[in-house]
Amino acid sequence: MTITVRLFATLREGRGKELTLDVPEGTTPRNIVSRLAIPEDEIAILLINGRDGKMDDRLKDSDKLSLFPPVGGG
Repeated sequence: MTITVRLFATLREGRGKELTLDVPEGTTPRNIVSRLAIPEDEIAILLINGRDGKMDDRLKDSDKLSLFPPVGGG
């Protein structure tokens, strides 16, 4: 199955803005984060098709996974 991964802010460094990945059935966001060598503690917001998601949700063909780091500022 094919999914689209959108990375934001510092997560793009060395990885790009948007990736299209072929992954096996049953793949989870945790699998993708590991594949991209992103430490889990660097993920503050995880969206699947624009809705809140969890690291262990199973992805479906054509899903869009968006990953955001913690945002600082003041």
